[in-house]
Amino acid sequence: MTLSPGRRHLHLNVNIFQSGIFAGAWRAPDGDPRAAFSLDHYIATARIAEAAKLDAVFLADTPVLTPDIAHRPEYALEPTVILAGIAAHTSRIGLIATASTSYNEPYNIARRFAALDHLSRGRAGFNAVTTAGPAAARNFGLDQAPAHRDRYRRAAEFVGVVGALWDSWDDDALIGDSARGVFADPARIHAIDHQGEFFRVQGPLNTPRSPQGRPVLVQAGGSPDGIELAAAHAEAVFSAAQTLDEGKAYYRAIKSRAAALGRDPDGIVVLPGLSTVVAATRDEALERLNGLQDLIPLRYGLDRLAALLGIDADALDPDAELPWDLIGPAKDVQGLQTFFTVTTDLARRERLTARQLIRRLGGGLGHRVVAGGPADIADTIEEWFTAGAADGFNLMPDVLPSGLAAFAEHVVPELRRRGLFRDDYAGATLRDHFGLTRPPVARYAPDAAEVLVR
Repeated sequence: MTLSPGRRHLHLNVNIFQSGIFAGAWRAPDGDPRAAFSLDHYIATARIAEAAKLDAVFLADTPVLTPDIAHRPEYALEPTVILAGIAAHTSRIGLIATASTSYNEPYNIARRFAALDHLSRGRAGFNAVTTAGPAAARNFGLDQAPAHRDRYRRAAEFVGVVGALWDSWDDDALIGDSARGVFADPARIHAIDHQGEFFRVQGPLNTPRSPQGRPVLVQAGGSPDGIELAAAHAEAVFSAAQTLDEGKAYYRAIKSRAAALGRDPDGIVVLPGLSTVVAATRDEALERLNGLQDLIPLRYGLDRLAALLGIDADALDPDAELPWDLIGPAKDVQGLQTFFTVTTDLARRERLTARQLIRRLGGGLGHRVVAGGPADIADTIEEWFTAGAADGFNLMPDVLPSGLAAFAEHVVPELRRRGLFRDDYAGATLRDHFGLTRPPVARYAPDAAEVLVR
């Protein structure tokens, strides 16, 4: 099957979330408690993704040890280091990593992702996120994290400075003329001299412009501030939605706001998270789902749910509905507003007890879980894709790498049979996979109010 030129086609990433997205994945017969600390694990998963012609692998991150460590592996190794290792063992798969705009400096992040783009020959993507919560703040000399709005104002300036640094070398600045002894032309390398509310950065970057011009800029967030940041700057967006209507509403919000800001809506790829439990038949998949749900420690689930809701875990009765009188509105949540909204909407809509909600989410924070045979999984992917709720999905297999292998073996062929997914890569870079153009250099004006990133 050859994809038709000009036709909209599906994009698929895989989130390599340690042993798998399910909280008990590391305890499963095909799980590995030490997978999160093994480069071999990440390489093996990435190779499966590349063989299936997926767009990219993605590594989430947070700069703090979370309380979840008592019951499951969490974020461990620094993601760009892992992706550099993956780059050496793959040739086409995109490489996307999270870095916090709250607790990094733009110059370091611009340099790090430019280096990854060079080393991978154009496959890097930077997922820019803000970081909430006092635990992370205390790792960086603060007692509390800045307020939600302040974090997003900082993030907007951060990604603008990063974009300017990536553009601080013209495409033809690197001469490499050994006969004349001219390595680079300083006249084509430019300081940015940025002075803003949060950052003062002179530049230029000490790295030539990378193969993609700029690594792909990714953003994850569904709050009003998150939507504004994504619509203004992002080229790919990770989102969370439980229902088709939620997915369509978010998709429209991002695309319409981008258009209002003068951007081409088709230049943004929207990828909701999708947790998958795949087997040859629906009955086998449901049996696997039930087994994985049984491996979720109840204490872990209650603590995680309570933290998301902003209440004490002792206020949660496992076999009662959520204590709605203790739960405030999403606008009052200082972190993870998207997951708060998706989770509470699901609980209200289906009147789930705390225990049922924990099992329904696989012990996670709000991404949709689907279990079934190849046609079942392909049906839900096709429905969201064709209805205008997604340009593709950020896949989160139940257990890794076996869950991804099952998706590649059973679901990818079904998607190809329906004419939705590629047989082979059409290009070599992440921009090629996402259908994004290579951006020209945008000159930065030091006296401008905003950094020029488009």
